[in-house]
Amino acid sequence: MGDYLQRAFAAWFCGSTLGPTPAYPSQVRSRDDITVEGKRYVILANSDQVLGVYRIKNDGLLRRLKRWPKAVEQAAGYEG
Repeated sequence: MGDYLQRAFAAWFCGSTLGPTPAYPSQVRSRDDITVEGKRYVILANSDQVLGVYRIKNDGLLRRLKRWPKAVEQAAGYEG
């Protein structure tokens, strides 16, 4: 697992407030190698859906996005 993906998982589990039965991301379905329009992203997903997207900022920090471009899901193959 890459460093960005590992950090995104840590952020997800520390900050997850998704209700009584939260969905959990899968290492197999999550990706940290997505680039769209010159910006890099980490996608946390499980077998059913994309659960969260983090943008990798220029300084290397991750920023969780509430809304993300559809092109990010398409580039990762999660169109749906």
